[in-house]
Amino acid sequence: MGKPDGCGSLYLVATPIGNLEDMTYRAVRMLRECDIIAAEDTRQTRKLLSHFEISPSLLFSYHEHNKAASGPELIRYIIEGKNLALVSDAGLPAISDPGADLVALAISHGIPVIPVPGANAALSALIASGLPTDSFTFAGFLPREKKDIRARLGELRSDQSTLLFYESPHRVAKTLALLLETFGNRRVTLARELTKRYEEFVRGTMEEALAWLEEHPPLGEYVVVVEGQSREEAEKAESAWWREMDIAGHVAHYEAEGMPRKEAMKKAAQDRGMAKRDIYNALLE
Repeated sequence: MGKPDGCGSLYLVATPIGNLEDMTYRAVRMLRECDIIAAEDTRQTRKLLSHFEISPSLLFSYHEHNKAASGPELIRYIIEGKNLALVSDAGLPAISDPGADLVALAISHGIPVIPVPGANAALSALIASGLPTDSFTFAGFLPREKKDIRARLGELRSDQSTLLFYESPHRVAKTLALLLETFGNRRVTLARELTKRYEEFVRGTMEEALAWLEEHPPLGEYVVVVEGQSREEAEKAESAWWREMDIAGHVAHYEAEGMPRKEAMKKAAQDRGMAKRDIYNALLE
């Protein structure tokens, strides 16, 4: 679809993830020049705009709970000739926020989408982690429900790329424990308060990181950087004796060795990187 006549553009403007000095000259200029600024949290964005002495013509609220109504309205403004700057609370818009939906909507209407790059927590953590950077997978925030977390981690277990997760302070220890259970004791880096005064990196194995969190209660937002599956692990999994078996046969194998059914199910779940409940449900089918 071609650009509509007289149409404006959608600018994706990065904002600092902590340190205000990470705001780029171009980002400041675009926020001054655009007709409308759409923000995830207008209160947070007003503080940023005030610091850089920016007075927008219109500051518009656009977030997860109003995107269905706000998105088409913002698109209409752009088609009418307004230039729109989209910002998130921190970092790059459209990464783990509803900005991705607005980008897709803009593209479907032939509207130019222009990135204005800047700070990003995941990549900042990755480059300082000490883990491989040649290939990585951004997994963002994990689901809320434990069974959904296990399912997602099961999908990522055989990924040989470095894995990047976002996590809140009250969930980081539980998430790390589930990572340990699913992936084994891999290397990990916990990065918190990036670019801020109390920026901190904890590097080591998952067991060491969990021990650290017990001694140092989590504070601030975290990026969890996890070593991908090693080639040795991948080869071992590929040649696993149970690979050709279905789940029922896998459980039956352990039962034949004298294990109680519950233990057999638990062992099969560990082998396959699945939750015991999923093994149980599979056996009911």
